[in-house]
Amino acid sequence: MTSAALTHASATGVAIDVERDHDLFARENLLDAAMGASRFRKTSERLRAGRIPALALVARDDLGRLVGTVRLWHVDAGGWPALLLGPLAVAADRRCDGIGARLMGAAIARAKAAGHGAVLLVGDAPYYARFGFSRDAAKNLQMPGPVELDRFLGLELREGALARARGRLRPTGERAQGRSHAAPGSRRMRKAA
Repeated sequence: MTSAALTHASATGVAIDVERDHDLFARENLLDAAMGASRFRKTSERLRAGRIPALALVARDDLGRLVGTVRLWHVDAGGWPALLLGPLAVAADRRCDGIGARLMGAAIARAKAAGHGAVLLVGDAPYYARFGFSRDAAKNLQMPGPVELDRFLGLELREGALARARGRLRPTGERAQGRSHAAPGSRRMRKAA
């Protein structure tokens, strides 16, 4: 499926689209409801704070309500470029509809199409394994703060992309100009370095 088809694909009454500036309020409300205020204290936040995401996707229902969100962020993975995925969230009343899986599929496909070699995340290994994520792919990397190691996962989009990666992740994405976690709007996803 092409990235254009992924953007406009609709099944189960949901369409996946690029996040727009006007989605800010709805996205923040969705994240607050799904994760609470503790999301700002997570180690991954250190890599996102004050940066513009490399890719931000949303899921909208037939009424236009934002029912899901996922973002990817540029990071340096021990000397190698990668993306950090998160947060991924789905509205409570739509959690069994496959929206998270569709957002994941679209995000991974777009990252690969843009030439990125790897995606990292902190999350539930049994859930993310179905998309190809594993602890082994991230075993030589560290987050810039505490995480449960069995939840720090990686996915190589290009064979060997993480093979020589060693060390601590650090943020490398474009800095937001006075906006926290600014949406990329209609800008295209920046190609991998």
